[in-house]
Amino acid sequence: MRHRAKGRGLSRSTSHKRAMMRNMAASLFEHEGINTTVAKAKEIRPYAEKLITLARRGDLHAIRQVEQKIKDRAILTKLFKDIGPRFAARPGGYTRILKLGHRPGDGAEMARIELVSE
Repeated sequence: MRHRAKGRGLSRSTSHKRAMMRNMAASLFEHEGINTTVAKAKEIRPYAEKLITLARRGDLHAIRQVEQKIKDRAILTKLFKDIGPRFAARPGGYTRILKLGHRPGDGAEMARIELVSE
């Protein structure tokens, strides 16, 4: 039974999933879009949107909170100087998920998660 079990395990340990989420979020902010499986895209969406919301705030506490998740300084700078102000007037929904069909190797359903252009 799934009592109080939120989210998807993605067949990974907690530390592996945490590291994967941080890396995927960093790649999403760096390239402004990534191709992945649908399950991973649905899992990364709220994680990335919370980071963008903090970047919209832009104060020192928000910088330090995001710095715990995103370790690369260049991506952190891009997030606070470029991505955060771009979504300043938008009340949410900073990402979109587009389904791409099935992966040839194993048939996994693929998707593209990208930042909404505004």
